[in-house]
Parts: sequence; structure tokens; C-alpha cells
Amino acid sequence: MNYRDKYELWLNSQYIDESAKKELRDIKDENEIEDRFYKDLEFGTGGLRGVIGIGSNRMNIYTIGKATQGLADYLNKHYKGEISVSIAYDSRIMSKEFSDTTASVLCANGIKTYLFESLRPTPMLSFTVRHLGSKAGVVVTASHNPKQYNGYKVYNDAGNQVTDEGAAEILSCIEALKDFSDVKTMELEEAKNNGLLVIIGEDVDKVYIEKVKSLTIRKELVKENAKDLKIIYTPIHGSGNIPVRRALSELGYTNVSVVKEQELPDGNFPTAPYPNPEQPSVFNIALEMAKSVNPDVIFGTDPDCDRLGVVAKDANGEYKVLTGNQTGSLLTHYIVSSLKELNELPQNGAVIKTIVTSELAARIAEDYGVELIDVLTGFKYIGEKIKEFEETGSNTYLFGFEESYGCLAGTFVRDKDAVIGAVLVCEMALYYKKKGMNLFDALNDLYKKYGFYKESLISRELKGKEGQEKIKNAIEYLRNASLETIDGIKVAKKFDYKLRIEKDIAKNCEKEIKLPVSNVLKFVLEDGSWFVVRPSGTEPKMKIYTAVVGSSVQNAEERSTQFSEAIMKIIDEASK
Repeated sequence: MNYRDKYELWLNSQYIDESAKKELRDIKDENEIEDRFYKDLEFGTGGLRGVIGIGSNRMNIYTIGKATQGLADYLNKHYKGEISVSIAYDSRIMSKEFSDTTASVLCANGIKTYLFESLRPTPMLSFTVRHLGSKAGVVVTASHNPKQYNGYKVYNDAGNQVTDEGAAEILSCIEALKDFSDVKTMELEEAKNNGLLVIIGEDVDKVYIEKVKSLTIRKELVKENAKDLKIIYTPIHGSGNIPVRRALSELGYTNVSVVKEQELPDGNFPTAPYPNPEQPSVFNIALEMAKSVNPDVIFGTDPDCDRLGVVAKDANGEYKVLTGNQTGSLLTHYIVSSLKELNELPQNGAVIKTIVTSELAARIAEDYGVELIDVLTGFKYIGEKIKEFEETGSNTYLFGFEESYGCLAGTFVRDKDAVIGAVLVCEMALYYKKKGMNLFDALNDLYKKYGFYKESLISRELKGKEGQEKIKNAIEYLRNASLETIDGIKVAKKFDYKLRIEKDIAKNCEKEIKLPVSNVLKFVLEDGSWFVVRPSGTEPKMKIYTAVVGSSVQNAEERSTQFSEAIMKIIDEASK
């Protein structure tokens, strides 16, 4: 069935309402019709994510309903007796409507559904799944994407985002649906009356906040001095406003200034078109406030409050946004060094990071006798390891993070958590303040001890069908190419995570990579620099990660620029 056939099918379906059909009829651009219908919105390990609109390749109540029917069929196939699913949603356009649609379909399939009364952070959904004993969870969010997007993340009974096997099974259930007539629905009022729909809120919030507070390491330091830390916080129009401020307030951080223009939930993100704390521009208003407040730390959370961006003063007294690698490395050092000082560092402690995340964390872990474990990109793989540790007793989980501003301490959540991150960053900033230092001072100390690490991320946006082909071709080119040197430095190792082969080029030998299959390539050079290429799992982008180690901050910057330029010449050639 081509895109035109699908388009006509939707126009003639009795299950598509008239307003949706009008939106389709009003499209005059044939390319727009093709983009909306040339494929179905893909259900992968991240669930669904796409532009809001009518069409098979768009986020709407019909694609959400079909995905949920597939999820319901999967759950009813795998579990007997009472099955429950927990649902949360963020501040995005249509998030409430999509969560209601999800609840309607689940309840119609006899599945008890716990739905939050109002918006909540994604990590709270992860917690709630295990707290309420649900077999699955759904959170409606597109994380840090622009306002045009929304998404649908599915979690398993461990509170972890579904990984490859689970996603593949759910996808097969979705694909088995013939048409929209297979999607069951129930009025929410009827579902409430039947006991199938339960609205949740403060009862779950309270337990979660108490657990967040329990992660404080230096409890006396915080109890006695939290009020002295000056903080500016921005929720960037998202779901973090209430839980982040509540956790900080209950711990005694009372000197918190909130960016008023970005305080209230708003899916249009009027002050931040790209509401991502990785983007320095989202902190522009906070930085204006800083001129009068003079805070010790500034931080912001993305719309679903699973990512945390931190701002601190550099050596010149200017506020600079820390990278996810820098914040994660600082927290890794603070956590393991504090636990060691307090004689609470377990012998089998482990820190987990992704393969595209800074090797500075590996040096810190090695120094403190802590195991460092690498996993594929995606916090779900860190969540899987936490479950593995619990089942085998092999390690004690200490901390996990990824370069894209996500981190997690504790095990009661199985996804990155910016509420937890905010609490730990404040404690860390307070600790260094009492030593007469700020976070940049602490970071420079790490660099002087372990090396000046510098990482970069280049995102090459390639939209539509043609763009996807270019991404595919570029990665295949690199997979088959024999790169011997880059910028004059010999390539030492090549990791192909799709073929699961690690090739040692110098020794001319290969060994198996014991990680799940993923279309990712990593090249490591003899001087320790490396780069990774992979397609984005949630956006029409190819992502290129580069890393170098320098002899000083300036040297690392210069080497990073030169290395990245060399890599992009190769990528540009591969993309033709």
C-alpha cells in the first residue's frame, strides 16, 4: 500500500472523525501528504515519537490508540489475573489527550489503569510502576524536542524503558491489528465507575519525594547549611517545577529563585523553542537574573524532567553551562569520594555510563577501586544493569549517567531523573562552597589530576525519506571503510555494535562485543581520542560524538576542534 492509498483509507474510514479528515483535505502540498503517510510511526525501544498531526506517520489519538491496543494485547498475552498499567504525562501539546486515549484503550481491554491527576516527570512514572506493582507504564512526552513533537514511552514491570525484545513483541502485536476497528475504547467515567481507572497523585508523590531526600550523602552538611546555598532554577515550562522545588525545600534549600517566565507549564515553550538544557540559550533569562542574585549554582530541567543542565562560574567569573559529561563526571567523583571518606564505599561498587560518554568517569572509578561498566546509548540499558545487580548480587549500583544530561543515583527509579540530579548537584555545590570552591574549580581539579577531557556532539539533521537514506548510507560506508589514520593518528580499534565485533587493528584480531545489537560504530585512536556515529532513535538526525584528551583546557579545545573537523570531512564524504 503506497502513501496515497493510506491517505485515502484514512479519509474514508468511519473511525476517523471529521475534524481529522478536514485537516487531511486541507493539505495542498503532495510532499506533506507523502511524509504523513509513507510509513507508520515507528514503535521502537523508545516507544513512539513524532510530529503532532493527522496521518500514519504522526502523533495523534489514532496512532496512540493503535499502539495502546497492541500494548494491551501484549500484556494480556503475557500475564494472567489482574494486570495494571501506570500512566503519566508532561506539559506538551496534546499530552493530556494522549494519556486519556491510552487509559481509555487499556481499560476497554480489562486492564486496571493508574493515571496521574496532572503532569508529572518521566522518572516519577518509572518509580510508580514498581511502587504500584504495575506490569507496564506509559509516559506521554517528547522529552526535549521542539513543540511540534510528542511521544509515547513504554516501561516494563521493572520500571525500565522496554528494550529490544519487549519492543519487538509489542510491535508485532501492533502490526497484527488490521485496522482501527480493532482498537477498543471505553469512556473514562465508565472506567472509573467500574474500578478500572484509578486517579493517583499526592499519595505517590510523598513516597517518591521521601526516597529522593534519602539519597543525601552528607546529611549533616545539608541539614546545617542548605539555607546558605543560592540557587536559580528553571523548569523550562515543564513538569519539574513542583517536585524539584518540593524536594529542595524539604531538605532546607530555601534560597531558591525560580525563573518566573519559564515557571508554568506551557507546551508552546514560548521562551525556549528548543526546550533542552543542553542548549545554553534556555538559560538566557536565568543568566539575566544571576546579575542581581549572584547564585552559587543555576540549573534547569527539560519538559519531562529527566535531564538536568547545570550552570556555574568559570575561572573568569562568567557563568558557563556545564556539559552532561562534566556534570556526570563531577557527580561520579563527588559520590565515590564522599562514600569513601565516610567509609561507606562498597567493595563491589559500580558506576555505569554509555559508550558515548566521557572516559574521565572511567579514570575516576579506577582511582577509587570502583568498577566502570559501559552500556549502549540509552538509559534503559543502565536500568537493565541495576536489575541485573539486584538479581545476581554482582555489584552495588552507585551512579549512572550519559553525556546527554541524564543521570541517576539510587535504585527506586530505573530511568534518568533530574529531580534526583538537582538534589545531588545542590549538595555537591554546597560541599564545595564550604571549601571555598565552586563547581568549575572542582572540575579543574579533576582535569589536573586525570587529564583534560573534551567531548563534542555534532547532530546532522536529515529529514524525510531521503534523509533517512543518507543516514543509512553514511553508516554503511563507515562500516565497510578501512580507516587506517585520522588526522595523522593511527586507528587502534573499531567497534561495530551491529555486527557485535571489536576489531583490534594493531594486533589484527577480533572479539565479540557482549552488548545488544545496535547500529552504532566506534573508532578509537592510538592517542586515546575516539568518535562514534549512530542514527538518533527519536529524531531525524545522525549523531557524531568525538572525544580527545589534552594537556590543558586550551590544548584540549584546539585538539577537539581539529579532530571534529577531520571526522566531519569523512562523514560528509560518506553521506554523498
